[in-house]
Amino acid sequence: MARLAQTAGLTDIQQEILSTVRDFVDKEIIPVATELEHRDEYPQQIVDGLKELGLFGLMIPEEYGGLGESLLTYALCVEEIARGWMSVSGIINTHFIVAYMLKQHGTQEQREYFLPRMAAGEVRGAFSMSEPALGSDVSAITSKAVKDGDEYVLNGQKMWLTNGGTSTLVAVLVKSDEGHPEGTAPHKSMTTFLVEKEPGFGEVRPGLTIPGKIDKMGYKGVDTTELIMDDLRIPANRVLGGATGRGFYQMMDGVEVGRVNVAARGCGVAQRAFELGVSYAQQRHTFGKPIAQHQAIQFKLAEMATKVEAAHAMMVNAARKKDSGERNDLEAGMAKYLASEYCKEVVEDAFRIHGGYGFSKEYEIERLYREAPMLLIGEGTAEIQKMIIGRRLLEEYRFQG
Repeated sequence: MARLAQTAGLTDIQQEILSTVRDFVDKEIIPVATELEHRDEYPQQIVDGLKELGLFGLMIPEEYGGLGESLLTYALCVEEIARGWMSVSGIINTHFIVAYMLKQHGTQEQREYFLPRMAAGEVRGAFSMSEPALGSDVSAITSKAVKDGDEYVLNGQKMWLTNGGTSTLVAVLVKSDEGHPEGTAPHKSMTTFLVEKEPGFGEVRPGLTIPGKIDKMGYKGVDTTELIMDDLRIPANRVLGGATGRGFYQMMDGVEVGRVNVAARGCGVAQRAFELGVSYAQQRHTFGKPIAQHQAIQFKLAEMATKVEAAHAMMVNAARKKDSGERNDLEAGMAKYLASEYCKEVVEDAFRIHGGYGFSKEYEIERLYREAPMLLIGEGTAEIQKMIIGRRLLEEYRFQG
């Protein structure tokens, strides 16, 4: 839409990038998204197009072959891509979280080795925290690394790995007792390992298996998998940052970027739902006039547009706060929480406007209706966001008695 979700203060370069991405979405993603999604088909041609546009290197510094753009630019691009098909934004999200973690926390050797190839799209990133039995309780992970000479031996099972099959580099969070005696706080005994692998399913390197795609209600096309480590041997120089015990902080830093991304996805899906709803409301006639002329529908459209605007503003604020170098967990948590909740509500209202046709796979809103719930869970549930927000507010507004 030309009128909703505009961002003030963008540079000419940022506007040019966004215009290019928007055109790509309109011409290359929206016309094929629903068909590919129904087939649960990986959008290889779309991914190749994003690679040609240089989007895999959008936030990677120019010295490593990237465009060196800000988190705000990236988030606005994600918003546009999710407007076309949310699954495509998931393909680049995990890639950028890993690239960001390498940029912020990697050794010089790790940055020089991985980032140029990630910028070119030759190496695709994924990251893995969750496990089958723990959900949001990251401190309860049981996957473990044991030092053995110049290597570590990793064992355990990870879950909900976006890009698990198509990625060639996975940042994996495990417990590492080496240098951290018994009784050490759980978050101080975690380490992130940079695990290189072949794309595909089955045994993708000795000791590492990607069993296959998890069949999902929505968010199709992008591969979501498990990851099983059975005496997986990783050289010590693939510990992110070169020292154990920092993994939790590294991952949480990356997740803050991820939460801005999820907020941007929510904004994009909500924008598309509004576009579909407002268009259909002007075409569908009941009682002798377009349903858009009925006050009940106008009220829905007004609420939908207001939610799109509010979510976009909070997402932009969170991205700009992170770009400034300030702590942004409060803003990212608020943006992720609000954008995902509003996205669900806007999609449902658009679904209701479509009436019975919204239940038909022939209409695009059916796909959005299945995609929106993932945003309520990904990168931390609404309940986790509210815990983060509440704790930070108590820090800021501490009672002085």
